[in-house]
Order: sequence, then structure tokens, then C-alpha cells
Amino acid sequence: MSDETQATSQRKTPLRVRSYDVAELAGVSQSTVSRALAGSAAITEATRTRVVEAARKLGYQVDDRAARLRSGRTETIAVVVIGQAGAPPSSVNPFNFALLGSVCAEAADRGLHSLVSFQSEEERFFSQFVERGQADAVIVIGTTTNQPAWDYFRAANDGQPHMAFWGSPFDDHAAIRSDNMAGGRLAVDVLLGAGYRRIAFIGDTTSTQRQFAERYDGYCAALRENGLEPLAAAAGSGETRQDQGRAAIANLLDGGDPPDAVFAACDAMAFGAVAELRARGVALPQDFGIIGFDGLGGGALCEPPLTTIEPDFGAAAKLLIDAGLDPQEDALSARVPVRLIERASVR
Repeated sequence: MSDETQATSQRKTPLRVRSYDVAELAGVSQSTVSRALAGSAAITEATRTRVVEAARKLGYQVDDRAARLRSGRTETIAVVVIGQAGAPPSSVNPFNFALLGSVCAEAADRGLHSLVSFQSEEERFFSQFVERGQADAVIVIGTTTNQPAWDYFRAANDGQPHMAFWGSPFDDHAAIRSDNMAGGRLAVDVLLGAGYRRIAFIGDTTSTQRQFAERYDGYCAALRENGLEPLAAAAGSGETRQDQGRAAIANLLDGGDPPDAVFAACDAMAFGAVAELRARGVALPQDFGIIGFDGLGGGALCEPPLTTIEPDFGAAAKLLIDAGLDPQEDALSARVPVRLIERASVR
């Protein structure tokens, strides 16, 4: 054989190692190899060790696709992010991006893949990821302002139980939410502890945004427990949450008996309220305190930095994935714990 022929021969790709080869080296059957590498409890630890060592020596690669076909699972979750109709994905609420990241990270920790879909236009709604063998569960998160989207996914959930929702305006399916009542109580307790006494709430409690009403209920309960009468929720008009927050605080300040503190239904509204307060020369936090809800990172860049109530994103991701993969009745009322992020908007 010439040197050139010998070199060409050496460059040839080696034959693919098969499970049969591993079984022969380990002295077991092919089915034992499959079960050992899949983590089956029926295989003794000594046998599993022998199979794993044989696979390592031979460079055997498990055929994930074949394994998934045999098990009937895709090891993938689909995550649908609902946006506003006519708006690009970049306009999605930063909270939903943070939740999306947490869900994908939790999926990766479980050895699952994530299939992400941004949906906003009615003619392009799609939910059949499980039926088409693309995913084992579907998680839907996003704005409640896109009613056609929620109507579509609610109907889809009737025939497909492996779905879980965050931000849904409905209560008859696995709708995971923050512990909004606890968050409202916590916000009021912090403001009272800082010496504020006339505390208002801004946010539309009559909208499909159910969490706003729950946060207001917590606000009311905490004030009454401290012998104080809650104020009616103040809502402001505007295209964005920031605009609504700015309008709501303006209405309160222009009223006959303005508050000295505000619990905003969401951080975006709080940002607008802070902008209006600063424009009017109100000293924060000395003369006026404000707390938001959502734990948005942008709150640290606010002036002053915004104190906020933050849901446990990691816990939210776990609950969503659990509810999607293994639908249970108690998922209908699952609530995510919250915590205080102290910054400088409260004295």
C-alpha cells in the first residue's frame, strides 16, 4: 500500500458504535444496555457501572431521538409569550421576559429543551405543540390586554390538559400567579413602618388584570388591620402603564386631600408616578413614599431607585413547568411567594 493510500485509509471515519457492541463488551443484553443508560431502577448498580464503563471505552453515544420516540416524550416544553396585537416582540413587558428566562433556565436544569414562540396576531395563534409531538407541555405567559389570544388559548386548553398559564384573566385552568394579597399587605406594612399614613393605591382593579384587584385587596386588609380606612383605587388613562401611573398620581395630587404614599399595582405604573412627582417638585422619599410590584431590574435605575415587591421567579418557573407536565387540580390556585426589594423610594 502506498503512503498516500495508507494516509487516506487512516482518515476514514470509524464505524458507528452500536448498543450491540456495548452489550458484547459489558457481557449483557442490548435491552440491559438501554435500561442501564436510561437510569432504570431495575438494573443493579454493579451492572450499570459495567455498562457505563463499556460505553465510555467505545465512545458510544446514546441516540436521543430514538430514546424519545420509544418513551413517547419529546423532553421539550413550549413557551408561548403573548404580546399586544400589532406590536413587536421587543415591546413585551420586561417582567414577562424575566419570567421567560426563569422558565427556560428551570427547564434546562431538568434536562429539558425550550421551544419559544411569540404570538400576538389572531390569524397566527398556535397551540398544538403537544398534539404534533413537538413538546410535552405548553406554558403561556403575557399581557392580559390581548383578549383574543386568551380566548384562543382558553379554548385550546379544554382539549389539551398539558397547559399552564401566567397572566391569564381566567380562573378555570392552571393559572399560576404571585401571592398578590401577601404583596399588598407587605407594601402597606413597609409604608406604615416608614411613617407614612395616607397611603393610596394606583391601578385599575376592574380590568381583566386579576392580579391588580388581588393586590388592592391586600392593601385594604393591611390598612384596616391598622385602624386606617383604605382609599378607593385610583386609575389613570393612557396608552402605556407608565402613562396610566402618571395620570393616576396627578389625579390624586390634584384632589382635595392628597396622599403621602402610594402602592402601585405594577412597577411600570410606579415609574410613571415617580416621573410626575419629580416634575411637581415632590421630595422622594422624604415627603412621599412609593412602592411598586414586579421586581423589574429597571427599578434600580429609577431616581430614586424604586422599592418593589418581587415574586420568586424561580418558584414561578417550577410551578409552571410542574403544572404543564403533570396537571393537578391544586394548580388552579397555586401562588408564588413574594419578597421586598428595598431601595430608596421609601424613607
